[in-house]
This record gives sequence, structure tokens and C-alpha cells, in this order.
Amino acid sequence: MVRPATMTRGAAAAALVALALVAVARAEDPYHFFEWKVTYGTKTIMGTPQKVILINDMFPGPTINCTSNNNIVVNVFNMLDQPLLFTWHGIQQRKNSWQDGMPGTMCPIAPGTNFTYHWQAKDQIGSFFYFPSIGMQRSAGGYGLISVHSRDLIPVPFDTPADDFPVLVGDWYTKDHTVLAKHLDAGKSIGRPAGLIINGKNEKDASNPPMYNVEAGKTYRFRNTYDSLDVHVGQCLSFLVTADQKPADYFLVVSTRFIKEARRMVTAVIRYKGSSTPPSPKLPEGPSGWAWSINQWRSFRWNLTASAARPNPQGSYHYGQINITRTIKLSTSRGKVGGKDRYAINGVSHVDAETPLQARRMAPNVLTAEFRTFIEVVFENPEKSIDTFHIDGYAFFAAGMGPGTWSPQSRKTYNLLDTVSRHTIQVYPRSWTAVMLTFDNAGMWNIRSNLWERHYLGQQMYISVVSPARSLRDEYNMPESSLRCGKVVGLPMPPSYLPA
Repeated sequence: MVRPATMTRGAAAAALVALALVAVARAEDPYHFFEWKVTYGTKTIMGTPQKVILINDMFPGPTINCTSNNNIVVNVFNMLDQPLLFTWHGIQQRKNSWQDGMPGTMCPIAPGTNFTYHWQAKDQIGSFFYFPSIGMQRSAGGYGLISVHSRDLIPVPFDTPADDFPVLVGDWYTKDHTVLAKHLDAGKSIGRPAGLIINGKNEKDASNPPMYNVEAGKTYRFRNTYDSLDVHVGQCLSFLVTADQKPADYFLVVSTRFIKEARRMVTAVIRYKGSSTPPSPKLPEGPSGWAWSINQWRSFRWNLTASAARPNPQGSYHYGQINITRTIKLSTSRGKVGGKDRYAINGVSHVDAETPLQARRMAPNVLTAEFRTFIEVVFENPEKSIDTFHIDGYAFFAAGMGPGTWSPQSRKTYNLLDTVSRHTIQVYPRSWTAVMLTFDNAGMWNIRSNLWERHYLGQQMYISVVSPARSLRDEYNMPESSLRCGKVVGLPMPPSYLPA
């Protein structure tokens, strides 16, 4: 006789708990683990051996390839002789400014120690990048690509490309980053860079093989993070290229814009499969003038008829139909402090404190924003040269830009329908740019110039977005693993938020 199985009430409860835990484990998004050893090394750049910041002996550093909502865990070993932080430019760090990697949100990783970052590419798709955020380390390398792909269930409005190519373009100075910092500290400008590089290389490195190999008839995706198609400093985009030309070698050309003296230019070779024909030495002239650049910016619009993922937090995709609750004007300036050059926002030049602002949430240049309010931010640039601004933790809608100073009448020129969501925007000389966003990501976030000389000399600030609910629904608790420095050393952890 077979007896039916029996289970006590306690055992049944335990089984239900076990099943629930299994369900949660299966439902959690995938993890990607990385271990980075950050060192100094020597690389030949622009034909000359240079001291470079390497990650696992690589420059640029390893590409982080992931899918939307994946969890990224990066264990960073700092083998430099200076403190180190990495910031993840364009990654919104939803509810998690503790991992943002700016000196105002995190204590640095001391030399000879390690720290593990844990962040999620929450609801994001696109091309982003990481870089060291302390001092002038960024000028010595240590940066790399973050490529966030869409999930299979979310369609994209184009066929899967045959390959995916990074195009990391940057300035390159032949002076050591510590020397550049000393120049700025002494009140001197670091001047123009010695040249440009693509993926850590320059055409002067004659032994370099072709950077990109393609086959006729196929389409390729290039992930660009600098000045191509008039993409400005700190901006990222990807574009499709169909290999429909005669099989040969071709140049990908990058040149500087808006400078009176001779342009800096760098090339990389795109080689068709089987090609033995070198690229034409005649390089095309780039477009000139501010009008062309502004018109191109206006031409970048969202295809509202395409089937694809779009930002839609609380309906903010319809940004033109939301009432503005507050306008914040951020005007840049340049002046002397103690006889030395400084840059400022609204008259305040930022200096990184010993204790991160995230631990204190107060300073002369920390703005506060009410949680989940829709705010218009206006950047004004009275200087004679272009600037670009980035807001950590957010993507925004760049609604308008124009010459002179902004006024409420400027709203009549806004694009309130289909402007592209982005995290970095240019501000032309003696001009303004207006962006709109919902401050729905609680935390402490850096607003900065992407021109690193200006950033280093104070043209940055922080904005504190606090949820009145103090709930884990809106912001994560300070991680137990957080590094301590300054005035918070030895202090207890802040009170934990309540579960959602």
C-alpha cells in the first residue's frame, strides 16, 4: 500500500520559502564580473613611448559588453602611486549614486588597495564610457567603452550589424598627467593637446594594422564617443555604416572643430576583406562654422514611428506636455583667485573636499532638487569658446539653444516633440542651451564641464535629490563596503532606509 506523502505546516512553510528564494534567484538579472589591475606602463603613442594608465596592461581599457539591466561587478586594484576612482559616464546608476565614482560621491581607492564597484545598466541601451575621475588622470588613459545592448524582447529599428566597432577618440598630451596638474595649480593653462588618438593610436604609429576590417555588402555599427559627425566632448553615439564601396582601404577621419589655428587630425584605416589598395592620401575637408553645427544638432530627432525602446519614466517621453515646476540657470564664468585662473558656475568655483559631499549633502555649490519634479535647466556660456556639460544620474531632453542670454521668451524656439534623450550637451560660445528632465533618481549627482581643464579648475557642482519617503524604493542604502575618508572615518553607517 502506498501512503500519500505528508508534510507538517512548518515544513510546508519552509518549502514555500525555498521556492520563493529560487524564484527570486532565477528572476534576478545576469551578472558580469571583471577584475582590473590598474598600473602605469609604457605605450608608443604618436610615435613616441609614453607613460600611460593601463587596465590589465591595456589602453584603452577592457570593453564592458552587457545587456540592458545586467549587473556589473568590477573589482579594481589600484597599483598607481595616487588615489583612484572610476566614473561610468552616461550610466545613470539608478538609486545608486554611491557607485557613481566622482570625488563628491565616493572616497577614493588608496594606492595598493582595491574596491569593488557594483552597478546595474538599468533600463539603458547605448554607448557609454568609463574613465578615472581624480585630478588629471584622465589625460593619461585608463578609459574604455561601455556597450549596453538591448534585450532580445525589445526590438531595434535596424537589422543586427555584422560587427560592432569602438571609436574612442581623445586628446593626447605628451606631458605626464601630474605635470599637467601642476601647471593648472600654478595658474598656467595646459594649452592645446599634442594631437588626437583613436582607440589609443595615431597615424604616426606606422606599424599599426588596419583598425577596422569589413566585408563588402555588410553593415557595421560604429560606437563613437567624441568628435565625429560633430559629436561634442563627452558625447556618445553609434552609427551604421554599409560597406557598399569598391573594395579597398579607406580612412576614418577625425578632426578638431572651431579653432582658428591648424586643425588637429587623426585617421584610422577601414579595410575591405581582400583589399590591397591603400587609402587615398587626399583627406576631405570637414565642415566649418557654427551654423552648420547647430543645424546638424537640430536635425538629430527621434523617429517616433520606429519600433524601438524609448525612455518613458512616468510618461516623461512626452516632455513637451509636462508643466515645468522650476527653472535652474547655470551660468559659467572665468576669473582669478589668488592670481590664478579658476572657472565657476554661478560664481562658485568647486574644490573637492576631503569628505565626499554625499556623506554631508551640503556645500556652497550643492543644489537641492525636489524629488520627481520636472525641471528646466539652462546652461549659459559667456566665453568665446564652446563648452559641453554632463549631468550624472540622468538623461535629459535638450529642448533648445540659441545666442546671447536665455529668457522665458526663448521657450518659443524649443523643440517640444522629438528631441533626442542624452546625458551630455554642447553650449556654444556666448550662447545658451536649455534641457528638461524629471529629477526622479535620488542621490548626489555631479554636474560638470567635460572640458577637463575647466572641470579641474572648478567648473562643476553637485545636485542633491532626496526622496522624502526615505525608502529603498527610491534610493539604496550606503553599501557596507563603502570606503571611508575625511570626517566620516570611524562614524557609524547612516540610518538604513525602510523597505519599499
